[in-house]
Amino acid sequence: MQTMTTDTPIGRLELVAGAGALREIRLAEGPTEGAGAGAPAAAGASAPAPGDAATDGDRAVLEQARRQLAEYFAGTRTTFDLPLAPEGTAFQRRVWERLRAIGYGETVSYGALAAALDAPNAARAVGTACGSNPLPLVVPCHRVIGAAGDLRGFGLGGLEVKRRLLDLEAGGLSMPVG
Repeated sequence: MQTMTTDTPIGRLELVAGAGALREIRLAEGPTEGAGAGAPAAAGASAPAPGDAATDGDRAVLEQARRQLAEYFAGTRTTFDLPLAPEGTAFQRRVWERLRAIGYGETVSYGALAAALDAPNAARAVGTACGSNPLPLVVPCHRVIGAAGDLRGFGLGGLEVKRRLLDLEAGGLSMPVG
């Protein structure tokens, strides 16, 4: 596994790649290498974990993910084109795959997503799978809302971040760093 951090308008993110695919996006802890207050998006890479042979493919995936995220926040990218390898149960992977079909600027309720998966009574299980999504933003769980149009949980920074992402997509406005 190899990691890279990048500053974004919603905070510093840590990107994790392994076996030539993006595996996780999470909020990072600590400073990003080379980034100061108001600095443009910066990236720092870490060494592979002991016992893991990081490949040039991992580094390329991390660079590609960092670039595509910057484009997304700049309002110039509406879909992600990255090799992904999230780990989860079969049901979680089905939910995550379905999330990728939700278009930029669109929302769907947990219940409607469950029905689309031929599991109409599984809205709560869909919510749990969304909460376990290791690739938020790229696998857009922020586009899933309550049946009444209300915002429900978002693990990558909470409801305020979810609202900002939906506002970005609704208006096509950019979210500059800093």
